[in-house]
Amino acid sequence: MNYFSDTPGYKHHLHHPLMKRIVELKERNFADRDTYDYAPHNYEDAMDSYEKILEIVGQICDEIIAPNAEEVDHEGPSLHNGRVTYAAGTRRNMEAVHKAGLTGISMPRRYGGLNLPIVPYIMAADMVSRADAGFENLWGLQDCAETLYEFGNEDQRCRYIPRVCAGETMSMDLTEPDAGSDLQAVMLKATYSEKDDCWYLNGVKRFITNGDSDIHLVLARSEEGTKDGRGLSMFIYDKRNGGVDVRRIENKLGIKGSPTCELVFRNARAELCGERRLGLIKYVMALMNAARLGISAQAVGICEAAYREGYAYALERRQFGKAIIEFPAVYEMVTLMRAKTDAARAILYETARFVDIYKALDDISKARKLEPDERAEMKKYGKLADAYTPIGKAMTTEYANQNAYDAIQIHGGSGFMKDYACERLYRDARITNIYEGTTQLQVVAAIRHVTTGTYLTQIREYESLACKPELDDLKNKLIGMTAKYEETVADVTGKKDNEYIDFHARRLVEAAAYCIMGYLLLQDTERDGQFRRSAEVYIHHAQAEVNRIHAYVQNFDCEILGYYRAK
Repeated sequence: MNYFSDTPGYKHHLHHPLMKRIVELKERNFADRDTYDYAPHNYEDAMDSYEKILEIVGQICDEIIAPNAEEVDHEGPSLHNGRVTYAAGTRRNMEAVHKAGLTGISMPRRYGGLNLPIVPYIMAADMVSRADAGFENLWGLQDCAETLYEFGNEDQRCRYIPRVCAGETMSMDLTEPDAGSDLQAVMLKATYSEKDDCWYLNGVKRFITNGDSDIHLVLARSEEGTKDGRGLSMFIYDKRNGGVDVRRIENKLGIKGSPTCELVFRNARAELCGERRLGLIKYVMALMNAARLGISAQAVGICEAAYREGYAYALERRQFGKAIIEFPAVYEMVTLMRAKTDAARAILYETARFVDIYKALDDISKARKLEPDERAEMKKYGKLADAYTPIGKAMTTEYANQNAYDAIQIHGGSGFMKDYACERLYRDARITNIYEGTTQLQVVAAIRHVTTGTYLTQIREYESLACKPELDDLKNKLIGMTAKYEETVADVTGKKDNEYIDFHARRLVEAAAYCIMGYLLLQDTERDGQFRRSAEVYIHHAQAEVNRIHAYVQNFDCEILGYYRAK
């Protein structure tokens, strides 16, 4: 059962109309074809190459990563003399992806990568997460190479990126005991030595995923006497140089195969990445946005796995003389799990497409001056990527938690036991709407796109697209939902009270997401009838949710707001 070919939605999203533009930009008119024998010669060749790579990922997920998942969950990593040893199953996973050349796959070919666009890379992450969400945390950290590529100098790119492509691991060392979501509070000290012409890092980092990696990106305070984000810079630490030990591996609820470490830096030799003072303001923001897209892929993979576990059990489990999937209470749950998974996947790949176009044009702009239409295109897709990343991360991770919850509910008492995979999925899902920014922080990032009209403008663009006559009823529901959303936004913002807007922010962001995801499923159905059922179910569900939000805001008594405040 190949994880790529057994999910038709992957090919559907891989062959989205925007992919032609994405491939054109990423391949720079196929300039590599005369230099690298594995570089594509045209669009069709590129798409064929992506499919073959994804089939390899799907096969490894099915034959190696998924069968190892339970063993890895039970064994976990271990710590000896300040160094981490992965579980045996994790080591087998790592060997498999390395042999298949699946590390550094989005990096340019000149550094040893495959030059994949974001869309097929995120598709691979989606599959790996379905097989084992904990392993995705290790494999997916190759994302950090993107930050090195974007902000490192050419010497750094040449020294580090080929190592990542050859299978070395990475981590991003941001969080500290007193600096969780508030990264401005980071105090790990970076001191420059003129004598050695390098930086030395001292302090403690906490909750660092894959903290004993080969190459670290470290956020540290380079400007003495500062206390805010303007005093922070980004550094590259190479494990070969020593100076960092793992003090402990956290004992976590889920994703147990992924070591979450507390690190101690003692005069650890490092080098500056990019410019001083821009560590948080520019580089970490870019790093976090890439990570959030990766977590969305992780969440969608968990959504898919949870749905499949719940559906399979509902088919085989019999009660009162028939399969439990025949009971309305169960088939409603199963069908909504499928619809939420398809909706989550729709917004994931829409976001990935926006990021792909923006990043490709941004990269081209470093080699030559963009034409006016290219600059406008980059601005458009940069804004959409900025808007869709937080709303996508919020919704996909909440759905992962809901699907995992429902999978256990379908299993009943058996789902509470470690005999079934849904118990592990439930534990693994819980972190997705916490790390790389909680759902509440995603709402903070997304609400300005509600109040400035970014989402509404894009929804109107979706509305302007033609659809088949048989889909008119669904489209009319979406038009009605959008009107309710617009009215709700006007009611909240019309109060001219920032606290009131913040109080209702999550409701407004969710209402926007329901409209967006409904329209994306409508578009999917327009192109491929296999999504019709999910579109019908999801849009009906979303309509009810938007109506609920609208009614809540309409009937909200502002005086009650005082009762919600912490005393």
